[in-house]
Amino acid sequence: MGEEAAVQGQRDIWQAMRAEASEAAAGEPILASYFHNTILRHKSLGDAMADHLASVLEHNALTATALQEVIATALANDPSISRCMGEDICAWYDRDPACDQYLTPFLYFKGFHALQSHRIAHWLWNQGRHTLALYFQSQVSEQFSVDIHPAARFGCGIMIDHATGLVVGETCVVEDSVSILHSVTLGGSGSGSGDRHPKIGPGVMIGAGAKVLGPVKVGEDVKIAAGSLVLHDVPAHTTVAGVPARQVGGRVEGAPAYTMDQTLDSEE
Repeated sequence: MGEEAAVQGQRDIWQAMRAEASEAAAGEPILASYFHNTILRHKSLGDAMADHLASVLEHNALTATALQEVIATALANDPSISRCMGEDICAWYDRDPACDQYLTPFLYFKGFHALQSHRIAHWLWNQGRHTLALYFQSQVSEQFSVDIHPAARFGCGIMIDHATGLVVGETCVVEDSVSILHSVTLGGSGSGSGDRHPKIGPGVMIGAGAKVLGPVKVGEDVKIAAGSLVLHDVPAHTTVAGVPARQVGGRVEGAPAYTMDQTLDSEE
């Protein structure tokens, strides 16, 4: 369990969100029914998430009621989904200076919505329900401009900031406490089958527009600079930048995912 996960375990995220929703409803009465329907009428974060995602992903082919049942079933059968959801909310709250409430990513950030939808799709994929998992992937791509294959694996405490243009391939693995910005590709490097996508270690920050291609391994606490093209393994605690990416600067101390520092060392 990472530092943020340990802290998250000491917070009552759901009660904080309810308090924020009550205050927001009082401050903006025209949205009072919105905060009631999305937060205040629900008994738990999982219940609220099932309802909220269903309303966002609803389509003529599948009603919100049917989607809510699918999502609720996944949450009931895999408690790690709700746990990771709470850690994801904390990741936004702790790392994003534009996020000053726990409620904010839940209601307004499509990176959060896309990630939670993927968690449901991944559960479906592992249950052998590939057709429905691919439906989720398609809807997420259409609604949020985020394309994550249902088989891709994500840890907890993930922040996908802005999210637009994110592409994640089938055999990709993203470990705990990773921060990813918009227009990132975690893709393959050819048309072959098998293990062909990146493995991203914990604490990594991937800057906007970066591309990591092929079954490369990115070690823990790595910083990948914006716009970089990574084609080879990256050692832990390093910074890489450029096209193709190369190591710059000295050892990285701490987890770039937590600090979200986009700059390069002045000595580089």
